[in-house]
Amino acid sequence: MTSSTNNGLRGAIIFASIMVTIALLFNGFAYLQGNSSLEISESDDLQEQIKAGIETYIQKQQGNAGAPQAEANEPTIVEGDFTDDDAVLGDENAPVTLIEWSDYECPFCKRHFTQTFPQIKEKYIDSGKVKMIFRDFPLSFHDPLATQEAIAAECAREQGGDETYFAYHDLIFKTTTSNGSGMQKDQFYELADKVGINKAKFTECLDSEKYKDEVQKDIADGGKAGVSGTPAFLINGQFISGAQPFSVFEQVIEAELNK
Repeated sequence: MTSSTNNGLRGAIIFASIMVTIALLFNGFAYLQGNSSLEISESDDLQEQIKAGIETYIQKQQGNAGAPQAEANEPTIVEGDFTDDDAVLGDENAPVTLIEWSDYECPFCKRHFTQTFPQIKEKYIDSGKVKMIFRDFPLSFHDPLATQEAIAAECAREQGGDETYFAYHDLIFKTTTSNGSGMQKDQFYELADKVGINKAKFTECLDSEKYKDEVQKDIADGGKAGVSGTPAFLINGQFISGAQPFSVFEQVIEAELNK
């Protein structure tokens, strides 16, 4: 981890401490004033705002890795073949190829998975217009968990192919709470049961870190493509950075389909 990353994390911790202190003072003041109208839901909302603020602050300190932009810039054209041999979702012969570099512990990646990916899948992947290739880009400040999750998904794929890979991929995003400590390693084995693969073989694969080199190759290729944060995408060679809204993907995909 670089010194700038360490400084960013220290800053995030200080920021978090200040926000928590403010929250405690706010709630304590309300209590002392006899403010019986302070609802639990308001307290919950405050905590969510604090959590969101901390996440945003951390992302800014990490070079704005994956943070959604207010306005999408024109996609950059990236030359080269970055398809590799990673898991594919959709028709192999689809006219548009979408490559995603992602980190299972990145909250913005989870946001993309929850909010935008379902729309892309329904409109373009399920209809045979787009095939998606998922590549790993675990960020160092989310390790070792992010890399372990990436390896676990590859171990699931080893037994069940791409379909099982994406079933496991979905379960990771649905299970983790993100930010490098979103789940326990023991949960990986539970997810293996849920996708119906042999747990003993899966355990051997995961514990030996069999696919760590594959994950590292994804990172290296991502760097060559210009990836510095997650999520990041190539759509027929056009680079999109961050958890952008569906409309950004729709615009690029439709333009490619109409060529």
